[in-house]
Amino acid sequence: MKKKHRFLPLLAGILFFLSSVVPIFSVQADELSGDFKVEAKAALSIDADTGKVLYDQNSDDALGIASITKIISLYLVEKEVAEGKLAWDDEIEISDFVAQLSVHPELSNVPLETTSKYTVKDLFDSAFIQSSNASTMALAEKIAGSEADFVDLMKKQLEDWGIKDAKIVNSTGLNNVYLGEHIYPGSKTDDENILSAKGVAIVARHLINDYPDVLEVTATPKQEFGSHTFSPIEMVNWNWMLPGMLYEKAGVDGLKTGTTDLAGACFVGTMTKDGQRIITVVLNATNHETDPGARFVETGRLMDYSFDNWKKEEVLAKDATVPELKTVPVHQGKELTVPVQTEEALTVWLHSSMTKDDVTFKTSLNSKRITDDNELQAPIEKGVNVGTVQAVSPDKLGFIEESDTDTTKTALLASQEVKKANIFVQAWRAVKGLFN
Repeated sequence: MKKKHRFLPLLAGILFFLSSVVPIFSVQADELSGDFKVEAKAALSIDADTGKVLYDQNSDDALGIASITKIISLYLVEKEVAEGKLAWDDEIEISDFVAQLSVHPELSNVPLETTSKYTVKDLFDSAFIQSSNASTMALAEKIAGSEADFVDLMKKQLEDWGIKDAKIVNSTGLNNVYLGEHIYPGSKTDDENILSAKGVAIVARHLINDYPDVLEVTATPKQEFGSHTFSPIEMVNWNWMLPGMLYEKAGVDGLKTGTTDLAGACFVGTMTKDGQRIITVVLNATNHETDPGARFVETGRLMDYSFDNWKKEEVLAKDATVPELKTVPVHQGKELTVPVQTEEALTVWLHSSMTKDDVTFKTSLNSKRITDDNELQAPIEKGVNVGTVQAVSPDKLGFIEESDTDTTKTALLASQEVKKANIFVQAWRAVKGLFN
């Protein structure tokens, strides 16, 4: 993150005083209607569990993401540790360039010394809490040998997630102008990382769901760094929505800010309320130049909007009969149909303008068990999977990833046994069919 406000602590104090007079997160009635808009170039809100999109504003537009980039880099660190290729207590030597970068006066960093050693955990925490660019680059060099090779790993990971709109030129989110001759091969001297709000949300969701321990770090407001070195410092989290911070909001425990001239003020946040976790993305918040807290104000509004206007509701119980498919025809069965019921309950997010009656259900039969006449082939055991049912919400926002629609499906099970009819019964049915 680029430091652009030398007098932020003083300004924060003034804003704190003003916030005691004017509630920062007051949500006006018209904002809960269809006219709600986030004051930013792009914004997105999703359910972290199911991937359901709760709000979408230009989420496909590829924009600058600045230090939000670090959630990609630090995902790869978590992945290396999980695979046993790296340990949290492994020590990392600091290269000359990383040490020089760590004391650049315009950049967010912790001071790193070539004569000191730091653990993976030291650098990981400082990259999240202090948004340390040098720490991130040191981790990249440790994992891949060079930052350029690490960028290739980042690109591969994004491709594996189906993200195709990314332009990644470094591990930190800095403008290339700060990297001099160390820029990614083929990139320009003033290039920056670019990604859509949708892409950011996908990365954040994988990070939180695959490695939930990361939230212990992102939820830390303050922490000492380098206690064993000549230059220990107290890190202060750039996420001002954490407990004790200026824009504190209950339930917020992450995730990452980002700021450059190109990207503006950005923030990917996460919050839990009533047992539900959402992820929000705000890219290039309006009026950041005059209001350093704009991204947090807009994130707070978006979080309130999401929880105030959406609710997770059960629309089909476990062992329930689906009106659209109460029974299924059976070929050569002793009984000609078999009743079916749901294996699990179906729960979906519904907007406040919707009711359970607005949800429809789409059913399909198990292709391995049906005949050319779309019948189930006898014999059928009780409890066997004969198909699926999917809840279809009337809203058009959909899901963050295509595979997320699986969260709205459950199996349909045969609720009783159907034996195969004997040859005489089958013959008699055939004769009756000729006359009918």
